[in-house]
Amino acid sequence: MTRFRFEALLVPALAAGLLAAPLTALPVSPAAAQFAIGLTVRIAPPALPVYVQPPLPGPGYIFTPGYWAYGDAGYYWVPATWVRPPSVGLLWTPAYWGWNNGVYVFNAGYWGPHVGFYGGINYGFGYGGVGFEGGFWRGGVFSYNSAVNNFGSVHVTNVYNKTVVNVTNVRNVSYNGPGGVTARPTPEEASYMHEQHVPPTSEQAQHFQMAAHNRALLASANGGHPAITATPRPGEFHAAAAGAHAVPAHPALRAAPRPEGGVPHPAAAMRGPAPEHAMALRGPAAQPHPPARVAPPRAAPGREERK
Repeated sequence: MTRFRFEALLVPALAAGLLAAPLTALPVSPAAAQFAIGLTVRIAPPALPVYVQPPLPGPGYIFTPGYWAYGDAGYYWVPATWVRPPSVGLLWTPAYWGWNNGVYVFNAGYWGPHVGFYGGINYGFGYGGVGFEGGFWRGGVFSYNSAVNNFGSVHVTNVYNKTVVNVTNVRNVSYNGPGGVTARPTPEEASYMHEQHVPPTSEQAQHFQMAAHNRALLASANGGHPAITATPRPGEFHAAAAGAHAVPAHPALRAAPRPEGGVPHPAAAMRGPAPEHAMALRGPAAQPHPPARVAPPRAAPGREERK
């Protein structure tokens, strides 16, 4: 049975590993649930599917990893996609599922000046479980790490190369809790919870809604292997379906997960985000730059590698 509830985020309690207390119970629609605080489910989400990153659509976009959401028909995949942040200087903290007092709690993703705690989940592409190694803001423009970003044919001026240690997560764990990742927030991540957070953009909202109404993305229909795993831009499902994104990702596109161990983190729901900023985003100037090379995909015997 699925329950919906809102929970308060108590940073001191979270750092101490205590459970957040439920405040009230309200029904939430599948689409709205992706922005809700504390959507809870009694069964764990499926493993993360294997996919490669679509090419960067243009300067100024930031990659947001895919994840399993939950609706009336069960878990469904929300494809990864490139998104323009709502304001200069903001980074994306991915959504994640965390164990809390017998249920799996959904923690919605958000924009903020720093990447906060996202369960220690290794989503790959710079999201290795702690922070983000796919790029950073400097001087009002976003610089990309060519080690984990697929530029395709796009020429990007602000590029650097920083090796990301590759450690394969053989189980493709998609949640924090018993049987999954057992990470806790670092002191820095706990402090980031006090910062002002910005909700997903309207494009991301549309992307979530499209995924919620696409029965092919239901885990019950695809066995945990959705045909559309990532899109070049929010909502461009047809472009993704025409491509070949549901294939093994090369290890160079994956990042190292946070070490697992210790007491399972009793994931508390994130504090509600602040109103969305309306500042315009300035992307870097488009000048010739050789596209990043991605080695041919390879897979371990008997299984596919994850990103």
